[in-house]
Amino acid sequence: MEGFNVTTLIVLFTCVTSYYAEENDAFKRKWLHNAYLVNHRREYYRWLTSGFVHSGYVHLAFNMITLYSFGRVMEYAILTPLFANPTVAGLVFLGFYVVAIVASDLPSYFKYKDNHLYNSLGASGGVSAVVMAVILFFPGLPLNLMFIPIDIPGFIFAILYLFYSAYMAQNSADHINHNAHLFGSLVGIAFAILIYPAVIFRFIDELGKFLWS
Repeated sequence: MEGFNVTTLIVLFTCVTSYYAEENDAFKRKWLHNAYLVNHRREYYRWLTSGFVHSGYVHLAFNMITLYSFGRVMEYAILTPLFANPTVAGLVFLGFYVVAIVASDLPSYFKYKDNHLYNSLGASGGVSAVVMAVILFFPGLPLNLMFIPIDIPGFIFAILYLFYSAYMAQNSADHINHNAHLFGSLVGIAFAILIYPAVIFRFIDELGKFLWS
């Protein structure tokens, strides 16, 4: 059953809902995060549903490939050993992912809750949380990024990503929800520490071994 897990279910469900949203604009508008409608019509469900629709197939593919790669690592290499039960690990992963999607929308909600023109969508907040949690456990994990021709250690990516997201959240006008990336990442770090507080020492130890090997 290793090939069919909660990560796979999330990816499949997101692909189906995102495809349907691309073919049905009314459905997409109903599911995306419009902070004004959440605030004035109490449509809180948008904090969650916005994570299951995307702005085109490239956006969807990038998020789902990343989620599939890192989600399986988190389920099998982190959560299953910690909870000694694949089913419990899968449920914990699902809960974590859902919370990360919702939490990553909250900063933009408070910033734009009276702006009826603001919309955001995509799984990037939840995906960022998963990636950061994995990197905290495996800081030396080599990452191959499309725009960088060589592998880079996970901890370097994490540092660059956090600084970039924080900077762009304050200075960008590119219509990308960098706040979701930033706060999703912070949720992932907090979750890793919550489920295994010793991960901080593990991170330092693994980082030391990588740097001095």
